[in-house]
Amino acid sequence: MPKQRAAVLHATGPATADRLRIEERDIPEPGDGAVLLRVAACGVCRTDLHIVEGELQPHRTPLVPGHQIVGRVVACGAGVALQTGARVGVSWLGGTDGTCRYCTMGRENLCDAPTFTGYDVDGGYAEYAVARADFVHTLPDAIDDVHAAPLLCAGIIGFRALRVAGVQAGEHVGLYGFGASAHLALPVLKAWNCRVSVATRGEKHRAFAAARGADWIGGPLERPPQPLDRAITFAPAGDVVVAALGALRKGGVVAINAIHLDRMPEFDYDSLLWGEREIRSVANMTRQDARDFIALAAQIGLTSEVTVYPLERAGEALLAVKADALDGAAVIVP
Repeated sequence: MPKQRAAVLHATGPATADRLRIEERDIPEPGDGAVLLRVAACGVCRTDLHIVEGELQPHRTPLVPGHQIVGRVVACGAGVALQTGARVGVSWLGGTDGTCRYCTMGRENLCDAPTFTGYDVDGGYAEYAVARADFVHTLPDAIDDVHAAPLLCAGIIGFRALRVAGVQAGEHVGLYGFGASAHLALPVLKAWNCRVSVATRGEKHRAFAAARGADWIGGPLERPPQPLDRAITFAPAGDVVVAALGALRKGGVVAINAIHLDRMPEFDYDSLLWGEREIRSVANMTRQDARDFIALAAQIGLTSEVTVYPLERAGEALLAVKADALDGAAVIVP
């Protein structure tokens, strides 16, 4: 069997640089309806960190993490219309049952039996990966491999968060936390003529938000000088959700863009939630979200800030994400 290198997780626990082991594995074969990709780049997501550290209950071990995959089709299973050589992306939502009430309602992000890339099936911290052909996304030539990778989760899920929050052109929107996802959402908001306030920790992140065009920047629990119409929280901290509520106008919406939240502290209903304010959670994404966002990214010339790591340093990339040590996103290039 032909071999490949992959970064493999065998047991979850506190992230260390050697939690992922570089191993030689067989190159998988695509089954019916699937494609085999030669991985060109794979973004590193905070969800990967939650999986490695066991904050998300393991679905399988051993596991190859990674769900922001850019690759080229090198083999196709039966029933696949894609051609070899096609350049495509793979995201977190790797498959759905297509028959549950949510799928038939057009809400496949809430599918009762989903498959998640790099969680239920092996992902992109490897030289090759298999994906369902109907859940890969054609990528525009205008965006290169390394800069396309963070768009495939951080970008798409940030875009969905804007939709879940109900953002309208010209509104005042707060972004709480400023990492891989928020730094891609901000240019979209500016393209929609929105005012953007960023609340985030660390002088480095605040300087990064300023460089990306934020209109106001403060600490993670600071209140912007004018009320927000919408807020999206990216930090996995309940205190930030309460801070966002405190900055919201009546009738406004807070969208929580975190797959894991440390806790939800008590808060005063009368002053923070009353007045038809809303808290909504952002769950996964749909293929339509992906298509719409990728087209928009190409239209507005959206670029991501990236730090590149070789496959052998995948553990270091995870630690950098954990420490909020990067501006933008980490990307593994095998």
